Amino acid sequence: MLAARRVVSAATRGRRFSKFAFVGAGKMAEAMLAPLQETTIENETPSVSFYDVSCAVAKRVAEKYPSLTRAESLDECVDGADVVVLCTKPQNCDAVFADLRPVVQNQKTPPVLLSILAGVPTERFRAGLGLQKVARAMPNTPGQIGCGVTVWTAGEHKELFTDADIERCKGALGALGKEIYVEEESYVDMSTSISGSGPAYIFLLIEAMVDAGVQEGFSREVATTLVHQTILGSVKYAMESGEHPAVLKNSVTSPAGTTASAIYELEKGNFRTVVQDAIWACYRRSLEMGGL
Repeated sequence: MLAARRVVSAATRGRRFSKFAFVGAGKMAEAMLAPLQETTIENETPSVSFYDVSCAVAKRVAEKYPSLTRAESLDECVDGADVVVLCTKPQNCDAVFADLRPVVQNQKTPPVLLSILAGVPTERFRAGLGLQKVARAMPNTPGQIGCGVTVWTAGEHKELFTDADIERCKGALGALGKEIYVEEESYVDMSTSISGSGPAYIFLLIEAMVDAGVQEGFSREVATTLVHQTILGSVKYAMESGEHPAVLKNSVTSPAGTTASAIYELEKGNFRTVVQDAIWACYRRSLEMGGL
């Protein structure tokens, strides 16, 4: 279920975010498309078009979000766009550049490029597409319900962006939930390993806890409810209390109690180290994908 319609202020009063063009309509694009169609900017709903080389993907997205415009070509998708949101696979960059460069170069007013590709630095887009205003972001899938967090930057060339350009990006990313602007692009790569890929770690934890509950004798439905509510409540409690996680953990852990026994097994299995190693592996892979 989508979050309530959100209103985002434009930098210039009455300036409408006239068009966002999504190149690629996969899972991460969908994470942005879903809340963006529910966002209003100065009482106007942004115009959103999308294009995907896969007819099956394009058809699925068009059926799921009928208010969006399915373009039959890159030219149709990008024509007149204020912001082009690039959502293709990082490994397909060169092929995408070859197709997209003549299209964006043909625009009367060069659009802002907003990339959500993991690991690909902004300079590569400038060289490959000939655009100067390139922003880079790393959203996550909870953005589909307005509960995501996105780290983004305009990099070293922020001075090329107008206030309206920045507000367009903030508006699109803010529709996903919380957006955090960083001055240095390296933080976007770091965020890939924590917030970008982080939901997968949480889903794996949920799966493991639910399976354990089923093994103990709960129905899968009840076990799932218990795990979902426990994680949701624990996160809200941690955020509202402001306490260090170690303090909160200790408050649940009685001497020689059940929780202490469980924590002992987690520590014996190097739980912390495994989590941290996974995050570092994700970060290294992000850099490799960007050729860094």
